[in-house]
Amino acid sequence: MGGAEKSFLKECEVLRSIQHRNLLSIVTACSVVDYIGSVFKALVYKFMANGNLDRWLHHKGDETSHKPLSLTQRLTIVVNIADALDYLHHDCGRPTIHCDLKPSNVLLDDDMNALLADFGIAIFYHDSWSTSTGSISSSVGVNGTIGYISPEYAGRGRHSTSDDVYGFGIILLEMIIGKRPTDPMFKDGVSIVNFVDSNFPHEIVHVIDAHLAEEWKDFAQEKKASENAVHQCLVSVLQVAHSCTNPIPSERMNMKEIARRMLTVGIYIW
Repeated sequence: MGGAEKSFLKECEVLRSIQHRNLLSIVTACSVVDYIGSVFKALVYKFMANGNLDRWLHHKGDETSHKPLSLTQRLTIVVNIADALDYLHHDCGRPTIHCDLKPSNVLLDDDMNALLADFGIAIFYHDSWSTSTGSISSSVGVNGTIGYISPEYAGRGRHSTSDDVYGFGIILLEMIIGKRPTDPMFKDGVSIVNFVDSNFPHEIVHVIDAHLAEEWKDFAQEKKASENAVHQCLVSVLQVAHSCTNPIPSERMNMKEIARRMLTVGIYIW
């Protein structure tokens, strides 16, 4: 695959300098020449038994169906992702931009803890303004994945930490409404962002994922939490998502503030 070696080397460079409980850590790496003279390179990670978040959010007919994620599980997962990004942006010593946030790059361990993976196109913050993104290849021809890329990236041509914040916001929306940002329903000027905004806050019950809507009713019936508490929890999550996906990058919260906010959201139902 074109660009594979650059991606391999970039991931090695990033992973050797970061370590966090919510980042998928490397077990070992190898680079050998096989019997026909071809170079073989591999990164080895611990096996994540519960696969990736995308498979839990969007079940496919040819896969063994997972039990739908509960609201508590979804909140725990987004707190894990936020903590990982807070570390990358602010606490790892060399600010790092992931550049490709999406559910398929969020892996889940045996206990359903989320670990952020795939640093093949990650960049260090101070390098983002001196390195042309054209030198980093990806499967979609841009440095990231369509639907999760910030609107300013195309015009600027350089990544910043605010791009990761935007991608995180899209994941939040996807986890609440159960639709990918590339779903066919989003067309003719309607995006996942303005679709949710147009129903926020009073009509969110009509746009949230069907499993969450059912759980909303169960919480009230079983008196685990009041219906209003669940509503306030969802409103708080969507308020964070709204800030993350603000079209003006400077008006988005940074990941440290987001991580703090996400920790407080769960008090409504935990």
